[in-house]
Order: sequence, then structure tokens, then C-alpha cells
Amino acid sequence: MPGLLLETLRGNASARRPIWLMRQAGRYLPEYRELRAEKGGFLELVYDSAAAAEITLQPVRRFGFDGAILFSDILIVPHAMGQDLAFLAGEGPQLGPRLVDVALDRLQAVPERLQPIYRTVSLVRDQLGPETTLLGFAGSPWTVATYMVAGEGSRDQHLARALAYRDAGAFQAIVDAIVAFTIDYLSGQIAAGAEAVQLFDSWAGSLAPDQFERWVVAPNSAIVDAIRGRHPGVPVIGFPKGAGSKLVAYARETGVDAVGLDETIDPLWAMRELPPGLPVQGNLDPLLLLAGGRELEQRARWILDAFAGRPHVFNLGHGIDKETPIVHVERLLEVVRGTG
Repeated sequence: MPGLLLETLRGNASARRPIWLMRQAGRYLPEYRELRAEKGGFLELVYDSAAAAEITLQPVRRFGFDGAILFSDILIVPHAMGQDLAFLAGEGPQLGPRLVDVALDRLQAVPERLQPIYRTVSLVRDQLGPETTLLGFAGSPWTVATYMVAGEGSRDQHLARALAYRDAGAFQAIVDAIVAFTIDYLSGQIAAGAEAVQLFDSWAGSLAPDQFERWVVAPNSAIVDAIRGRHPGVPVIGFPKGAGSKLVAYARETGVDAVGLDETIDPLWAMRELPPGLPVQGNLDPLLLLAGGRELEQRARWILDAFAGRPHVFNLGHGIDKETPIVHVERLLEVVRGTG
């Protein structure tokens, strides 16, 4: 029997809300920090299937979340497309060569870099009960392209945005290549055991409306169509962080099965403006979970009330902060599940 999370993503509302948290497998957990100290750097963990599977399962064992989210990174796709990838302490991820400096055809794809990720999915699925939904994921093409072009993250994605204006054809080729690779990557995760997948568009909020249509809506629509054709019944969650009012067009035009809401979205506005019956996911501020206390409890209950009657997955508006106390997560679970 499908778990509560999977049923909700398929459009079935429930009085008990499923809950998982973005970045729930990670640095706020002592068991993760212990394993990382033993195994080495972040990328080494991602490509160590046994370790990555263990990390994926850690928060499910501790908290009993309704979903297990694959432990990996959105930059695995550019790495498999042929860019070098390193995670440098204090500097974040670095990709090279930058596509602002060289043409896309300079890259030589290394698709075998995806195989450890598929093994991780398979290992996790074998250890999860049917009540827990296994979520795969990938970065959305726009966000992945910003890293590939600049070679690193940036506050306003200016290099990618400028390239898209200056040479739309070249940027379109980059996005199209990411779309094709992402379709195969998500399909591989599903074949290995993922029951639903999420597209993370962390930098969707930096685009003007016409650019949003071209670089966010159109590529995500292509991915959703392809996944639906290959894997009917597997839900796709779209999370265009920072989209604001453009979220309505995103929801209607991409065809995603559920929409993730960041903490800046008013749930009452979302209930009114998004297509009726469309599942939503979110949208507690991660910093409120970090702070804890009465305000956390009140806001969590308000979100639950606001989305009453619509299929709703309780989650954060973005990833959990690494300093978040475990007792705050435990208290949130009590509130969401009505046990305290």
C-alpha cells in the first residue's frame, strides 16, 4: 500500500499531513557528522553508495519522516556532463571549465558518474518500509545552468543571465543539454526505486517574467512530460524558489504534480490562486525551525489550517539550517502529527 506522502502527491488530501524536510539528511544530525568525519569530504560521501544510503536513512530512523530524500547534490549532473567538480571548504562548489569561457561541446560526458547514485537509491529502497516514500531529485535546468556557466554559485546569477541575453542560442543549447541529461538521470533514479522526484530551482527568483517562461517553465515542462511518458504515475514536485506570483503560471504550464512553496509565499494566497486540488508542499521558514519556541508552534499550526482541504505535504520553505536543534525538529513533528 502506498505511503501517506505518495498518496498526497497523487492528489489525495488527508487529515494527517505527511512531513519531510528539505536537507533532512545532513549536518544538523550528529550521526551524519560522525560518518562524514570517518569517510571524508562531501563529494566522497555522495559517490560512496553505502554511505549515502546510510545518510539518507538516518533522519527516517530518528524522526520517522514520511519521506526519505536521496542524499546527493544537484551538481552531480554537470559533473556527469563533463565538468570537473570540487567542494572547497569555505568556498562552496567549484565547476570547471566554466561555460562562460568555453563552448558546451568542449565537455566530454561521463555518464558512469551517475551509477553510484542509482546504487544509493536501490540500497535505500531495499531498507525502507512501504510507509516511507523514497524521493529522488535533480536540479532544474536554469539553476544547474547558472553553476555551469559561472563555475560557482552567485547572489544574482549575473553571468548566466547576461549570457542568456547576449547569446540566447548558446544558452538554449546549454539548457537543452541539461534537460536531456536530467530526464535520463531522473528516469534512472525511478528505475532504481524512487517513487517520486523533485526538481529544485533554487535560483528561479532571479529572472524577469519572459526569461522565467523560457528558462524555467519551458525546460521543466519538457522534463515533466518526458517523465510522465516514461513513468506514468510517478509524481514530480516542482520547487521554483523565489518565483512569487509567477508560481501560478509555473503550476499551470509545467504540469508538475505538486508545487513546493518557499517561506515567502502566503499560504492563503496559494490556496486562492493555485489550481484547485493541486498538491502543495511547504512552507515553514527554516529560520523559525532554528529559533523554535511558541512562534514555531503557532506558525506550524497556521500553515496546517491554511492548507486544510487541499493535499498538503508539510515541509520547510528551503533546506534545514545546519545549526537547528534536534529538539526543535521533534517538537515540529509533534505539532504536525497532533501528538503534543
